Amino acid sequence: MQTQSTKIGHWCGVMGAYGLPNVAEYVYNGLYSLQHRGQESAGIVVSNGRKIKSLKGLGLLSEAINPRDLKPLAGHIGIGHVRYSTTGAKRVQNIQPLVIEYSQGIVAIGHNGNLTNAQKLRSEFERKGSIFQTSTDSEIIVHLLAKPEHIETGNALKSALKYVEGAYSVVMMDKENLYAVRDPFGWRPLSIGKLGDGYLVASETCAFDLLGATFVRDVEPGEMVQINADGLHSSRIIDSKDHPKAQCIFEHIYFARPDSILFGETVQKIRVALGERLAAEFPVDADAVISVPHSGDAAALGYSRGSGLPLEQGFISNKYVGRTFITPTQQARVNRVELKLNVVREVVKGKRLVVVDDSIVRGTTSLGRLHMLREMGAKELHMRISAPPILNPCFFGVDFPTRGELIASTKNVEQIRDFLGIDSLAFQSVNGLLSAVNGTHDDYCLACFNGDYPITISDTMDKEAFEKNPCSRTLSK
Repeated sequence: MQTQSTKIGHWCGVMGAYGLPNVAEYVYNGLYSLQHRGQESAGIVVSNGRKIKSLKGLGLLSEAINPRDLKPLAGHIGIGHVRYSTTGAKRVQNIQPLVIEYSQGIVAIGHNGNLTNAQKLRSEFERKGSIFQTSTDSEIIVHLLAKPEHIETGNALKSALKYVEGAYSVVMMDKENLYAVRDPFGWRPLSIGKLGDGYLVASETCAFDLLGATFVRDVEPGEMVQINADGLHSSRIIDSKDHPKAQCIFEHIYFARPDSILFGETVQKIRVALGERLAAEFPVDADAVISVPHSGDAAALGYSRGSGLPLEQGFISNKYVGRTFITPTQQARVNRVELKLNVVREVVKGKRLVVVDDSIVRGTTSLGRLHMLREMGAKELHMRISAPPILNPCFFGVDFPTRGELIASTKNVEQIRDFLGIDSLAFQSVNGLLSAVNGTHDDYCLACFNGDYPITISDTMDKEAFEKNPCSRTLSK
C-alpha cells in the first residue's frame, strides 16, 4: 500500500508485550516502528495482573499519546495498535485496542485485517438484541467470545474464531494472559520476539530491532499463541496444518518496512530482486533510473543493478508530509500528493529516464508525477512497475475495494501508457513476482492480480457499512 490518485490504503499495526517492566514504554516504542501501517489513531492497554488501564487518541502516535502519560500504566502485560480505518469512521469509539468487559472479565483486542463475513455476523447479533459500541468489524470477535457456547469449551477465543472468515492477525489480553493469533490463510503478518525473559509480538520484525529484541519466528497461519506466567503455549485454531496459505503479496511489494523480515524473507531483498527482474524482462535504452520515493526506491536500485544504468535521485520528498495512502479521504490524499515531491531539474532535463514505482492503482497520482518530470524537461519517460497490473478489488486488507477504481481493470497496458503520456510502460509479471519471493501460487494471495480469491466472499460492504449516523462519517475507515 497506487491509484495513484493516492497510495494504497492498508489496515493497521499491532504490538504486544509480556513479562517486561514498564511494559507500556516497550509497546509505545514498538508502535513507532509500525507507524507506517496506520496514522489515524493509536492506543495502548496494560495490565498489572489486577487491573487493566488504557490510553488512546486520534492522530499519529505522538499526537494520540503523550509519553509522560505512560507512567500510570504500570504493568507487565500490554498491547498496542495503530490504525488505518477499513471498517468504521474515524472517531474515538473505534480506536483500538478495544477494551470490553463481559461475563468472564475484561479483555482488550487489537486487530489487523478484515473479516469478510462481518456484516452477516453483526446482523445476526443485532437481530438478537446485541448492542455494538463501535462501527468496526473487530468488535464482532468480542461478541463471539462472549457467547456461552464458546465460553463452555474452555477456550472461548479458539472457538469464536472458527466462526469468522477473512483476514485477521490479532493481539488480545486479559489480566493475566497475552494472546497472538493469525488466521488460517495467514493473510496478515504477525511475529514473535524475545527480550530477556519477556516476549514481544508485532506486525513486523522492525519493531523488535528498535527494542533490541531477537526475532524468534512468525506466528504460523492458523496458530494461537498464549503467553503467561507459565511461558509460551501454542495451539491451532483448526486441526489441520495442511490448510492452504494466502499470504498477502502486497506486504512485500509495498506495505511492510524494508528492514522487516516478512513471511520468512527480508523485504528489502525482495524489492531489489523485483527491480532486477524488471530490468531483465523489460530493458530500456535510457540515461538513468529514478524512483518514485519511497515506494519505488528498492525496485529502482534493483533495476539499476540489473540494467547497468546509473541510479539518480530525480525526486526530492518532503518527509514531514506523511505517506499519502494513510489519509483515507480522497481530497486529503490529493492535497498531500501536491506537497510531497519536487523534481531535481539537473537530473531530469534532457534525459531519457526509467521511472520505477511499486504499483499503479487509479493512475492519477502517477499522471501528476510524470507531468512534473515532463515540465522539467525530461526527454523520454519509461515507467516500470514492480507489481503486476491490479485488476481486482481486495477484501482482505487493502483499500481499493471496487473494480471501477482500478485503471488496469478498464484499460490495457498501451491504453494506460497513453493515459500517462509516456514513451513506454511495463508491469512485473506474476511469475516474475513469485520468483522474487521464492514462492509459488500456493503460498500467496494473488487475487488482486488474477481474480482467484482463496475464499468465497460473502459480504462486499463498504467502509462505512456499520455507521448508523451519517453525521459521524468524518473520515471513512
